[in-house]
Amino acid sequence: MIISISPIGAQVLLHSYSSMHWLQSMSNGNKELNKSGMLIAQIKYWMKFSFYTAFVIASLIACTSQSQVGIIREKTPLDSYIYPTFHHLDTNLKYQYPFINFNANAFRFYSPQSANWEHLFQDFRNMVTEKNCKLNFYHIGGSHLQADVYTHDIRTYLQTHWLDIPGERGLIFPFDLANTNNPWNYEFKSKNNWKTYRSVNFNRPVGIDFGLLGVVIETPDSIVEIVFRHDKTDVKPGFTRLRVYHNKGPFPFELNFGSDEMLIVNKFRNETLGYTEAVFTDPVDTFNLQFTRLIAGPYNLQINGFQLSNTYAGISYTTIGINGAGLYTYLANKNFEEQLAESPPDFFAFSVGTNDANVPYSSFNPDVFKYNLESMMKKVLAANPDCAILLTVPNDAGYKKKYLNKNVAREREVIIELAKKYECPVWDFYGIMGELGSSRTWKSNGLMRSDLVHFTVPGYHLKADLFIDAFEKWFQQMEKRKYIN
Repeated sequence: MIISISPIGAQVLLHSYSSMHWLQSMSNGNKELNKSGMLIAQIKYWMKFSFYTAFVIASLIACTSQSQVGIIREKTPLDSYIYPTFHHLDTNLKYQYPFINFNANAFRFYSPQSANWEHLFQDFRNMVTEKNCKLNFYHIGGSHLQADVYTHDIRTYLQTHWLDIPGERGLIFPFDLANTNNPWNYEFKSKNNWKTYRSVNFNRPVGIDFGLLGVVIETPDSIVEIVFRHDKTDVKPGFTRLRVYHNKGPFPFELNFGSDEMLIVNKFRNETLGYTEAVFTDPVDTFNLQFTRLIAGPYNLQINGFQLSNTYAGISYTTIGINGAGLYTYLANKNFEEQLAESPPDFFAFSVGTNDANVPYSSFNPDVFKYNLESMMKKVLAANPDCAILLTVPNDAGYKKKYLNKNVAREREVIIELAKKYECPVWDFYGIMGELGSSRTWKSNGLMRSDLVHFTVPGYHLKADLFIDAFEKWFQQMEKRKYIN
């Protein structure tokens, strides 16, 4: 057996060995000691014990030292893992949709290690086993996410797959009141007249600062009523905190929650960040909110979004999506970073790029796309340096409904390059679909709409199933990682 001795262990061993020689010379040079055989025996026993103890301590120090610095104990590389073709998906899908590349369906790493994804795995496992923490998941994109069909399937999975960790809804926006398509799983109602400002417009009006969600609604009314209800979903965790993002600075409105007002134990306002928060004694899953203006002069109420939170363990899953949004859209949102920092992300998925690529081939600049994507990644990591980032390649799409869009493949090259640099995985949905021109095949099989950009409802549900399968493959990969010499 070969034992490696650390420098500290060698010093301990050398000191013990020197002590042994000193005692031996003392006994040989002292006649009085030689007359006492018992004393000599005791000295020899102590010397042997001292040497043995020093040897054991030195060995333990050596093993501990090497383990801590990771010289010997390293895990199998993430980029060498062989993923199974299917995990939870029905294998019959390969016969139903033979044009889909199921082998490519994984969160694929291009680096041997990823500290942030290791961190997410440990936190996720602790959340599932200990049920004592919450993880903030964010997913950003364009119209695919504003509709919140496939992302709600993912949210439903994350909030129901494990018992007793329901999580929370996170940030939402009243798209109903903005006269645009609202997610199916909740609804807003109001009798007031609202004006809508969308961050996708290049000519942004003065006095409108966009936040994380990228939309603002505004009304000049002195009394404003807004009603929120969950709709067509089994996932509706109650909330004990409701945060309303609104105008910054002095806010001349009183908030009242009708019959739920008796449940409120605290209300406070942050004029710097522009929000008012109400705290409830018991969880609620709806609200009837009334704003009453306290001054006579003209003042337009602006709403940037609502945050529904609670003390339950589990996943908070927020989707950020505006029809027509690209990376450039979110980069220009003034309050994006400060609102993200209020609930720092543990996981952040980028599904942006469809609108960035929706230009003629000669007009697309991969360097600009890379700069924009990396800038957004830096904003996320500024909110939480340990955040696990997932980069997803956009779906194949037709340009102007009839031309093949070769820009998506160029985006994929940039995405993989950044994945290597930041040690994060890629979900290559472009490759899963079948790459260039596959949108036409998906359309002919009832999975994509005639615009060759958006999916049908069955297509979005299939996309969610593929994402969930890839997520479970990643979790299995992390559980199976072994230490190697």
